[in-house]
Amino acid sequence: MSDVLTRIVARKAKEVARRKRHPRPPEARGDARGALEALRRKDGLPRVIAEVKFRSPSAGAIRPRGAGEGARVARSYEAGGAGAVSVLADRPGFGGSPLEVRRVASAVSVPVLFKEFVLDPIQLDLAVAVGASMALLLVRVLDQAALESLVAACHARGIEPVVEAADEAELERALRTEAAIVGVNARDLRTFAVDPARAARLIESIPSERVAVYMSGVREVDDLKRVRDGRADAALVGEGLMRADDPGARLASWLEAM
Repeated sequence: MSDVLTRIVARKAKEVARRKRHPRPPEARGDARGALEALRRKDGLPRVIAEVKFRSPSAGAIRPRGAGEGARVARSYEAGGAGAVSVLADRPGFGGSPLEVRRVASAVSVPVLFKEFVLDPIQLDLAVAVGASMALLLVRVLDQAALESLVAACHARGIEPVVEAADEAELERALRTEAAIVGVNARDLRTFAVDPARAARLIESIPSERVAVYMSGVREVDDLKRVRDGRADAALVGEGLMRADDPGARLASWLEAM
């Protein structure tokens, strides 16, 4: 792992340990109904998972984070045609929080992805508690036993795991799980360089019965058109929308141009 990712995971492990010292009773099961359908291609076009992300370790500040801004952006995404909304749950690195996920989930009717560095089922209990329909599982930070266990833990809690891979070996591991949604990150998490051609090539090998998600690197409409011309069912788009004055209007204009 890159030094940045290593530091994030170490910090996350400490957060998990603190949370385990003060556990809360698990919430009722989550509600992932409609999540798979929301991400499958429709009329030959990829769906968009529009992301609420205020900063990142690689890009720094992306958008001012005023009161209520996450929910406002999410509502504009839904109005602009997003199939789902992703929300960063990590504050130090990405300007998010579990509370931000809850605010967004309360503000929109489309499925919400809890985007976090998940290491332990207790984080999935939190995802359910804040109203998420899906939770991200990052292959790079989990061994195979932990990955498969967390996929099962998602299903047991009524939410859909979204398993993210970044290279051939990770994709092979992702496809060994029972996850119905598999993503390929165009960004190399070691160098943060973006390689769209590699990601598109890997996505072609995802079986048709799985929902395939292209992640990272979609900054303008031409990038989304390239996703359209490949195998992906959906594209996760963050910075390319979050830097717009009206993120939802930009999304709507992209979808209209498709």
